[in-house]
Amino acid sequence: MSRHVVVVESPAKAKTINKYLGGDYTVLASFGHVRDLPSKDGSVEPDNDFAMHYEVDADSKKQMGAIASAIKNADMLYLATDPDREGEAISWHVLEALKESKKLPKDIGVKRIVFHEITKKAVTHAIEHPRDIDMHLVNAQQARRALDYLVGFNLSPVLWRK
Repeated sequence: MSRHVVVVESPAKAKTINKYLGGDYTVLASFGHVRDLPSKDGSVEPDNDFAMHYEVDADSKKQMGAIASAIKNADMLYLATDPDREGEAISWHVLEALKESKKLPKDIGVKRIVFHEITKKAVTHAIEHPRDIDMHLVNAQQARRALDYLVGFNLSPVLWRK
């Protein structure tokens, strides 16, 4: 059983990074975004401080199950998705989905790591210098997603009629 679990976005990255880290680490892919706003009215509530109601994508349920299984007896969960706004949000969504499903062990540490190249040196450096999730980046991505949803949901019927 691995003591450390690392979550990246793509399976190709997971395979490469797994080679760098050794037996104490399990590296898994989230396969990108794991949660999104359902395409039904009410997923974003402008009158309720823009509350957003996410669902784990059907395609992501299997992968979230694998992540939940891997962290059961782990000491640390490293969220290592891409170092941009979307990647930060994916890390937050993975963590939130684990919390909501009650699959995040109470005694596990959770840290965010970022690297800009997939080399042993960069990955090792990132693990030695973890940080918390940057909620400013997460909030920026959520604002963008809420606007995309609201504009799309309200504009699409008008466009269909035209």
